[in-house]
Amino acid sequence: MINELSAYYQLVILFLNKYFVIMKLQHAQLIKAMIAYDSGDALRIQHFLKVHSFAVTIARLEGLDEESIFILEAAAILHDIGIHISEIKYGNCAGKHQEEEGPAEAEKLLHAIGGYSVHQIERICYLIAHHHTYTNVDGMDYQILLEADFLVNAFEDNLNIESILNFERRVFKTNSGKFLLETMFHV
Repeated sequence: MINELSAYYQLVILFLNKYFVIMKLQHAQLIKAMIAYDSGDALRIQHFLKVHSFAVTIARLEGLDEESIFILEAAAILHDIGIHISEIKYGNCAGKHQEEEGPAEAEKLLHAIGGYSVHQIERICYLIAHHHTYTNVDGMDYQILLEADFLVNAFEDNLNIESILNFERRVFKTNSGKFLLETMFHV
């Protein structure tokens, strides 16, 4: 009986390892596709890579489950996909326009990469459609995306300490996000 359980657990571990390798490859392909989408715009490419990194860091430190992290990673990679269309359509890249234009573009890219379930695509698009909306946050993936994006925006926009502290008071909820913010900006 013990040998049977041992063999079973070895198979489960083998399956999970293979599953996580596939997940990592899928996000690597999504990053590659998003870099091509933003071709020539190094600032935006650097931005989404940093947001992705902070989102994964906070998610892992906060103990999010793997499915939520998977969705969050994709949303972090794609969160600003609506910028280029917003600039063409409205002449600016205001957050509200990004939220309106981003989900349709993200859905096209997710389908092109493949391997995302309907549920995953819906949640990723929802997060993109709300990544500049700081009220009615309905999940840790959403909360962490807001925090990760702000960590990068605060640096890139050279925000003053008062603005950083105000945003922290209003929006930050995770201990890990607060730690990163306070440590990075000595607040």
